[in-house]
Amino acid sequence: MALKHFPLPDVGEGLTEAEILGWRVRPGDTVTVNQVIVEIETAKASVELPCPWAGTVRELLAEPGQTVEVGSPIIAIDLEGSAGEAAPAAASGKIGEESNGRIATLVGYGPRTASAKRRPRKGRAGEQPVAAQVAKVPALAPEPVAAASQASQQGGYVPLAKPPVRKLAKDLGVDLHALTGSGSGGVITRADVQSAAGGAAVLTNGAPAGRERRVPVKGVRKATAQAMVDSAFTAPHVTEFLTIDVTPMMELRERLKSHPVFRGVKITPLAFAAKAVCLAARRTPDVNATWDEAAGDIVYKDYVHLGIAAATPRGLVVPKVRDADQLCLKELAEALERLATTAREGKTTPAEMVGGTITITNVGVFGVDTGTPILNPGESAILALGAIRDMPWVVDGQVVPRKVCQLALSFDHRVVDGQQGSQFLADVGAILSDPSMAITY
Repeated sequence: MALKHFPLPDVGEGLTEAEILGWRVRPGDTVTVNQVIVEIETAKASVELPCPWAGTVRELLAEPGQTVEVGSPIIAIDLEGSAGEAAPAAASGKIGEESNGRIATLVGYGPRTASAKRRPRKGRAGEQPVAAQVAKVPALAPEPVAAASQASQQGGYVPLAKPPVRKLAKDLGVDLHALTGSGSGGVITRADVQSAAGGAAVLTNGAPAGRERRVPVKGVRKATAQAMVDSAFTAPHVTEFLTIDVTPMMELRERLKSHPVFRGVKITPLAFAAKAVCLAARRTPDVNATWDEAAGDIVYKDYVHLGIAAATPRGLVVPKVRDADQLCLKELAEALERLATTAREGKTTPAEMVGGTITITNVGVFGVDTGTPILNPGESAILALGAIRDMPWVVDGQVVPRKVCQLALSFDHRVVDGQQGSQFLADVGAILSDPSMAITY
């Protein structure tokens, strides 16, 4: 057998590092080509990495929770004779890019190993290489091995906890290695972490542990922070506001719920807003354009890749609905539901979060009326959809209760003038106020 080391690949967008979320294999396991062996978290998304070879796992070279540089070996595998040697060789292309005449995929593709250096492993005193992970188990819900209860008293134990619980432990300064899980099979729960934090008496910088916490800035939070700073200090933002009566839209929504075509489809105000944005962008293409500083051009897009800002346990992500302008209301509603489910599960891929042309942020789901959203880098407009509330409204000279919503549109004043921005916002408002207006666009 030949021993091969699998380096952490560049999964796209020039990412330089990733955090190991959880292994799906352990030393001694037999693996096949394309079998998922590990889940990593990049600054863009959680990604499952497949194995490029068939063989036997010799050693896991990185621990869950460890941040690893692209190019650093993360697993050692004994190849199974010629079968392993026949696997694809590593190439220098990024995932999704053409390299040597073919499109790069995760399998067999790695980083530029010539300049890569392995980061020193982070380990606790006396620990051995990680060997207590479970074979072929979903990373978000690990099951312990048979000897997990004994392993928790030995060096090299990897605590069994879901990623949100690991994050909570980081936030509260709780060492998962010191806990015994009360969950099924010894899995550490949120209650275990909170109990440990509440009962801690150790002082940190003069304050009781749990009353202060430090969270390393990395992953999605680090990428989001940098993108927002770049956007805020590059594009001159202008924000306009519009308050509208959406009673007709909400009435239509209720009627569609019982329509056979929409049976089983979750129709939300966001779906209506998405359709309105796509229609209004036809009349004001400036909001769907991009400022190309290097070329000195404004690039107008004849398609709408609609970004939807989504709050997840990992932080803010903005996956895209590709060619949203080609979808009907039902198709948009279905696409939004799939997008939301994938984002909540942390399964949004890096490819699904790039190439957007315009974005909606639905702050209304948090009960917020409106805000001043910051543009996604490379885009020229972002619409904030506020909460829909029962409020007094004047209709035909009479004050009556209506369903009222506030919209906020931020746009890049290099690309979009006040007239275009106002026209676009007015068009979106007109469609949401009276959906029958859609047939005139």
